[in-house]
Amino acid sequence: MSVLAQNRGLNSTQTTLLQEYVRNTRIFRNRMSQSDNENLEGLSAIEEVEKKFDSYPQLFIGGTQVKIDLEDLDEYHTEKAERELRETPETVQEAFKILYDLLAEEEDLYIPLEEKHLRRFLRRCKWYPKSAFKLIKRYHEFKYNHPEFYGNLIPSNERAIFTSGVLTPLPRRASDGTRVVVVEAGRKWDPKVVSLNQIFRGVMCVMEVALTEPKTQVSGVRLVIDMDGLTLNQVTYYTPSFAAGVIEFVRCAMPGRLKGVHIINQSSIFDIVYAFFKPFLQGKLRDRIYFHGGDRSSILSHIDAKTLPKKYGGNFDFPEEPIGEPLFQNACIYEKYFEGKVLDLAIISPFSIEFETFEVPKISF
Repeated sequence: MSVLAQNRGLNSTQTTLLQEYVRNTRIFRNRMSQSDNENLEGLSAIEEVEKKFDSYPQLFIGGTQVKIDLEDLDEYHTEKAERELRETPETVQEAFKILYDLLAEEEDLYIPLEEKHLRRFLRRCKWYPKSAFKLIKRYHEFKYNHPEFYGNLIPSNERAIFTSGVLTPLPRRASDGTRVVVVEAGRKWDPKVVSLNQIFRGVMCVMEVALTEPKTQVSGVRLVIDMDGLTLNQVTYYTPSFAAGVIEFVRCAMPGRLKGVHIINQSSIFDIVYAFFKPFLQGKLRDRIYFHGGDRSSILSHIDAKTLPKKYGGNFDFPEEPIGEPLFQNACIYEKYFEGKVLDLAIISPFSIEFETFEVPKISF
């Protein structure tokens, strides 16, 4: 055990964390000394994917290509950003200035300072820089505190969830600009093959890529959770700790707008699952959970027909055949983005983290 660890009175696990922190800090400082702008934000990897997209394996769902959209805001999203997020040139300029000052004063947090990286935090917080600063810290603290969700989170490690058929990002935006992700956590879910943590990790992979899109930063994301065929055996895999971790991320650390969680095809068995989550739900998040059951007109009042598969009341031709392997190969296109830069380069001293959770942030979704 090192002298530094002994002086802090750390056990072996804490010592390992300290040594990893010191090692990563040295790596980070070496990179910084080599170049001040050496693609630290990680978004360059995403932009490289966009430039070479046609040379990668293509994914089509129902005849529509699944493709990242890094275009600047169109007229609809520009107006929406100003109306809902206070996004004007003057507000943006002032927010970045204040946020840079706050980050410069934070000794224990090292993150990319590129505007494209910071913009998603500022948009989530309606361009209030102090709130964005707190969100940035909570986001990285969550990653540190929850390795079961974020540890080694790269697409190639998540083959099981992507090939399972449980998780599908729909290729068309809803009319309000939101991205829609479907999770089929009933009949298609085999807990012995894919754990709940793996489902959440898969959702995080999709979310992280989606939230690099300017339009998604403005309009947000909706989850459609299909509970058709849920069994009592599957229910036994849910735990309070899993529910608490998921809600903590959404309430306190998610760098994007969750505009709705839509539960469909649920039976009375789902009430047991919901009981795990209910104690942690408050405010807007609680109000944005919708229970549709088998009422297709209900979900269509939130997500338009052109986006939703036919089996959910829409008119989108969702394929019956498995798309798992193509989906996995498509996810691996973004491997470099997850290997470093945005997700892994940020370093927080373990001794600067406050481990109290569920201090509800004043953030608008």
